[in-house]
Amino acid sequence: MTSHQHPDNLTLITGGTGKTGRRIADRLSARGRPIRIGSRAGSPAFDWDEPASWAAALEGVHATYLSYHPDLAVTGAASTVAAFAAAAVDAGVRRVVLLSGRGEPGAQQAERAVFDRLQGTETLLTILRCSWFNQNFSENYLLEPILDGLVELPAGSVAEPFVDADDIADVAVAALTDGRHAGQLYELTGPRLLTFADAVAEIGRASGRSIRYVPVSPREYSAALTAQGVPAAVIDLLGYLFTEVLDGRNAHVTDGVPRALGRAPRDFTDYAGSVASSGGWQPAPAVVAR
Repeated sequence: MTSHQHPDNLTLITGGTGKTGRRIADRLSARGRPIRIGSRAGSPAFDWDEPASWAAALEGVHATYLSYHPDLAVTGAASTVAAFAAAAVDAGVRRVVLLSGRGEPGAQQAERAVFDRLQGTETLLTILRCSWFNQNFSENYLLEPILDGLVELPAGSVAEPFVDADDIADVAVAALTDGRHAGQLYELTGPRLLTFADAVAEIGRASGRSIRYVPVSPREYSAALTAQGVPAAVIDLLGYLFTEVLDGRNAHVTDGVPRALGRAPRDFTDYAGSVASSGGWQPAPAVVAR
């Protein structure tokens, strides 16, 4: 048996502690499939900024979920993920599932770079091109404003077909474990369009709270984030996503989830009800000094 044969179907999940990565890890573990979490705290450690760490993380790996941090749209991402794809081929990886962003030219450049590196090899690629995650409202940068009862964003009135991270994870697991998804590009969206105002209103209804949505200019948004101490690189990325990607280019739903899974995608109302019932949007009780 050569070192490039992997009887245990070990899967490397880069971004394995993130919104999609940890869901994929849970699903694969529940199936009894061995996993390796690709993170700086993992064993072996994996760091996108340290290519020397990649070989150990890829050793013995059959399939990998490629989730680049912070985003495929940032400068240099395409060359980094292409180099990782080359390392995966060298390690004998047979399947790569790439998490990508919908309507992001930089992300599509990264998709092409990975595709080009894998073309002509035995490593098969599946691309998941995703819209905004539902979970950004409950597990990410929009959680704190919702808990505060005031969401200020430079999103205007453009609608977005928010997609659920559980749907992304289900498609990723299918692609990592079933060869029928090799070579596919799945554009993943939810079943309907909502504006950010619509989404915040649904969250308010589900949680029984009064949450205001206030549209602001990109300059006001950046200034507010700066005042909160958010790193400049993160501010630039969010500004790009809100002002360029959220310009109407993605204001339509796709059939990616049904095509991959044979079922409808999760609706935002179902997501909001689930988070609300778990208490995820209830502010912590105020501490009264005695």
